[in-house]
Amino acid sequence: MAAIGIWISVSSPGCKHPQAVTGLILARLEDLKRRGTIKFTFREDGIQRQGFLVYYQGEVVGYENVCRHIAITLDYGDGEFFDGEGTHLVCQTHGATYEPLSGLCIAGPCVGASLRKLELVLADGVVVLAKTK
Repeated sequence: MAAIGIWISVSSPGCKHPQAVTGLILARLEDLKRRGTIKFTFREDGIQRQGFLVYYQGEVVGYENVCRHIAITLDYGDGEFFDGEGTHLVCQTHGATYEPLSGLCIAGPCVGASLRKLELVLADGVVVLAKTK
């Protein structure tokens, strides 16, 4: 298996991309299942950004790590994104509460706004961020 942080070209049966996709390997799926969330960095438009992966109810999603209330990270740098019950993503600064699979804010200062979802591909047991600009 390729190493985390390596750019690869992958294709996966059932993937929404009919052709191979070039992307950045973010995590092994088994590690994400065990941990629930994994934080990472990526470059887009020449700017380094933070993101995080979520494994919830058998689904994998990824978001840019920026609250929709104020442009700050949801975590305090500790990689903790879920509330105490493990049912919602929460901004640790102002308490904005997001649905894990849709990224929709359902409580707090930015109700109705959504986290920016990142395009992922699952292939060969790894989670890959589709190539960014």
